[in-house]
Amino acid sequence: MINVSIDESISSKIPTFKIGTIQYNHIVIDDSPQMLKGRLQFFQETLKVELETKELTDYKGISEWRQTFKDLGISASKYRPSHEALYRRIKKGQPLPLVHSAVDLNTFFSLEYAIPLGIYDAAQIEGDVTFRLGTEHDQYEGVNGRLNHMEGKLISADSTGAFGSPIVDSTRTKVTTNTTSALHLFYLRPSMESEEANALLEAAGNMFTQVHGGSFQHKVVTF
Repeated sequence: MINVSIDESISSKIPTFKIGTIQYNHIVIDDSPQMLKGRLQFFQETLKVELETKELTDYKGISEWRQTFKDLGISASKYRPSHEALYRRIKKGQPLPLVHSAVDLNTFFSLEYAIPLGIYDAAQIEGDVTFRLGTEHDQYEGVNGRLNHMEGKLISADSTGAFGSPIVDSTRTKVTTNTTSALHLFYLRPSMESEEANALLEAAGNMFTQVHGGSFQHKVVTF
């Protein structure tokens, strides 16, 4: 099990900050099955219709994560949480790319729960994981194809350094079809009660292992 903790640089600003973790073992990642592609497509179409009459901030997960960024001193207009970026693409009618079963299911969960998520190859994570605000030394090659400077941003870091955030993740720890164990991080709404959070993680873990096989353990991490 990878130990996950929240640094005081976060909890001092948001005492109710919490992260959901699911750790998977013995999974098999491949192209997404038709069932998942169909559900993802249907969900996008449903959201697109909703977004014709709703504002992004009508979604609790979007409005609350904008406030969370603000509380941490991060500009939510300059650096958008990943789930809001997905919703914006759908509102514009831009289809979301399919990658493979793990990333596509991660996208589905992010849309369904309206929160940022990240999924990482556990074999590429060194030591414990800490959530903290980035320093001037925190930077990484991102899955967006750019070098991302993470100073002042909310990051997840291991003993090697930063590897993830609710904005963009690194290439170092990305899951691939060779991944057999993974760490799934859920940036839960700070207002969410632990009972609801645990039920969410249980449901997500069950669906993930229905697609990928293997086993999972989940936990809600607070300060």
